[in-house]
Amino acid sequence: MKNILVTGGFGFIGSHLVEALLGIPDNQVHVVDDMSTSPINVQSYLRQLQGVERLTYSLSTVHDYFRRTKIPVFDEVYHLASVLGPVRLLNHSGEILRSIVEDTYDILDYCVSHKARLVDFSTGEVYGGGNKGVCREDGAMIVPPKNSARLEYAVGKLGCEIATRNVATIGKIHATIVRPFNVTGPRQAPAGGFVLPRFISQALAGTPLTVYGNGSQVRAFTHVQDIARGVILMMERGTSGAAYNIGNPANKTTVLELAQLVVKTTASASEISFVDPTTLWGALFEECPDRYPDVNRAITELDWQPCRGLDEIVHDSARYMRDGRCD
Repeated sequence: MKNILVTGGFGFIGSHLVEALLGIPDNQVHVVDDMSTSPINVQSYLRQLQGVERLTYSLSTVHDYFRRTKIPVFDEVYHLASVLGPVRLLNHSGEILRSIVEDTYDILDYCVSHKARLVDFSTGEVYGGGNKGVCREDGAMIVPPKNSARLEYAVGKLGCEIATRNVATIGKIHATIVRPFNVTGPRQAPAGGFVLPRFISQALAGTPLTVYGNGSQVRAFTHVQDIARGVILMMERGTSGAAYNIGNPANKTTVLELAQLVVKTTASASEISFVDPTTLWGALFEECPDRYPDVNRAITELDWQPCRGLDEIVHDSARYMRDGRCD
């Protein structure tokens, strides 16, 4: 039996990853999550979870968990725990970098001591806007000359990427980096500022869908279950010290087109309104630049393909937000 640690395992992406891991019969999973941003009710979630007898958990921050004197020996670690979301980040400005770095070094110290394999979650934010929107793993990492909560998050993730890859390169652990792109789907909450659940919530309520700016921003949305499948393959097949984009460039769309699709999918009478987001969230709010991934490395090295198109993503998300279920 394989013993696996998932930090942030009750979060949006983490809960789907936990389900995918428990779908493999020999896996025993332990979740560490402080529930600060979790979209689920743990007890209700556990009652519905297949393989729950192979799941244990600690309601704790990563930092506090690794201060304990007795920690199990894990074969694999998936490190997802982090503050995120374009709006939620604003409430943590000035502390984002500290929390990302402290947690990552706790994870690295543990993995080095116990020879555990690691998949560390980074972000597509490390690319800035990429090369005219296209982001390749061998492209430049960009730190723009401006200040925002989003930049603090990106720089924190990039610094921890470099440290993790250096530790892997000198052979102390087997570690890979995932850079996920525009992950969305069932269980993502609008509270963090994520665009699809915000649009769906507004459409179901019959209120205007608030599009920031003119809606021409380009995104490439990825179903959360495609992400979960990709990172498990990274753990199994990824090259130590390598970073992998996981996303779906075929789902490239503008934010305005996404709003129109949500209205159509939900059969909503809502109108679309255009707003300046800084009037809602303040000067530290920053819109994401046009950005979409090149995923050839994941396709070639991991034998992974994104399966779910944009229509399916919106349908699954709307159904979950309407009645709390997804198949």
